[in-house]
Amino acid sequence: MAKGGGGRRTSEETRERLLAAATATLREEGYSGASARAIATRAEANSALVFYHFGGVDQLLLAALDRSSTERLAMYRELTAKARTFEQLVEAATEIYRTDLERGYMAEFTELVAAAVSKPELRPEIRDRAEPWIAFIEGEWNRVLGGSALGRMLPAREVAYGAITFYLGVNLFSVLDEDHSRTEAVFELAQVLSPRAKLITLRLPAWGRRDDAVGWPTDDEEEDA
Repeated sequence: MAKGGGGRRTSEETRERLLAAATATLREEGYSGASARAIATRAEANSALVFYHFGGVDQLLLAALDRSSTERLAMYRELTAKARTFEQLVEAATEIYRTDLERGYMAEFTELVAAAVSKPELRPEIRDRAEPWIAFIEGEWNRVLGGSALGRMLPAREVAYGAITFYLGVNLFSVLDEDHSRTEAVFELAQVLSPRAKLITLRLPAWGRRDDAVGWPTDDEEEDA
């Protein structure tokens, strides 16, 4: 344990070491291997400090996830802010996937989701932590494609749900797709198709977004069709 600088500084450093150790343990050993002892050993701290500082292992793992999530959101908001077209949005999504996979962010999140299957008390915690990401995806979809035909066909909220579902599925599928070639093929297909979707991703003028405008069937007409 670090010495000097006062007790408060030592306490903060201990918390930081435990958070870093929890993150590494969850990514490398999975939820089943993330015991208080394993985390504390990696942090070179007493396992009792896990409970002293965080109240328990799950609370520590959730705090570690919060820290990673904050880091990721800041990084990815900057990345997607550059996107102006559907094609660029697909490129950004591909980069997010590859970064999350390479740095272990994906494993960290999905391990806790998997743990929530058998631990119902974790479910609201994970659900609440997924909401900022759903809002992020929804916001970027609307920013880039709002007012386009594609944006009208695929509502942003549902797109966000689909993206999160795909994200979780990719991590599970990685057990079978060890070299990630099959998952990469999905992103490669999206990159091939996205330039060909320009017509339905163009923003329409305000008058063109009305249901009674030329080229847009009304809801009743769509049902009749």
